[in-house]
Amino acid sequence: MKHYFAIIITFIIFSLTSAYAETASPTSVKDLLNKTGSGQMGVQAMQQMLPALKKMVPDAPEKFWQDFMAEVSPNDLVNMVIPIYQKHLTQKEIHDINAFYDTPAGKKLIRVQPYIVQESMAAGQIWGQNIAQKVITKYKKQK
Repeated sequence: MKHYFAIIITFIIFSLTSAYAETASPTSVKDLLNKTGSGQMGVQAMQQMLPALKKMVPDAPEKFWQDFMAEVSPNDLVNMVIPIYQKHLTQKEIHDINAFYDTPAGKKLIRVQPYIVQESMAAGQIWGQNIAQKVITKYKKQK
């Protein structure tokens, strides 16, 4: 009997939770992604990856790479990630995040975030190199 009672309570809790946690609309997620420039950042990332891709396919003519980049669409990327945002964020959360990005602080974060990411990646590379150097030195001393 206690087992059935627990199942019923669990069902009620999940039902109430899903009722209050409305799935984010595609429009609100798209608004967020457009505000943050996510699609354009994806295109920029692809442009930065292009030299590495060219090394992987060295015989491809330049026209191939031009055609490749012509297919890269920020809207396609945005549309692909909308369901991912919907999976992890509710309508209210997307609304609140959009509201933040409409504030002066949010607009500034959007403007400076690419620089923060770029500088953070450079710092992370240095960090990784320092760790590698420490480990190499440690192993050399052990020999």
